[in-house]
Amino acid sequence: MNLQQYYDQLERVIQNLGVNPADCRGDKPGQWNMKKGSANVWLDIFFSEKNQSSYFQCMAPLCPVPQSRKTEFYEEVLEIAHKLYGVAVTKYRDSIYIKAIREVNNLDDSEIESTLNRIANYADDYDDYLKNKYFNDGGSAPV
Repeated sequence: MNLQQYYDQLERVIQNLGVNPADCRGDKPGQWNMKKGSANVWLDIFFSEKNQSSYFQCMAPLCPVPQSRKTEFYEEVLEIAHKLYGVAVTKYRDSIYIKAIREVNNLDDSEIESTLNRIANYADDYDDYLKNKYFNDGGSAPV
């Protein structure tokens, strides 16, 4: 499957945000990495053999799962997830992420931009908060 038109579309959106897309490209075609404050934001366009469909994914790591206070941590992560719009909070291996994923069909530039901004803002709001609270015994809740 040729995904070049979607790569070009995503790079156009990145360029419109005032960032050079070439500086964001990952190691493989269809991968980009951006920063917003303390948050890393990963953008992917890929074809899934299993689903026989192509996807746009935007995700950001928040923090690892702490070794202690896990019940409190998971409860707070679920409460945070309830406040968020149009994204999922996920656990993969031993870390927590915020992500959004959808098929590339009918994906427009404004949806890419709003998804990227939403993920970046949420991750920037919550990554340091969770790390400070569960790994440094501090932290104050973001608004």
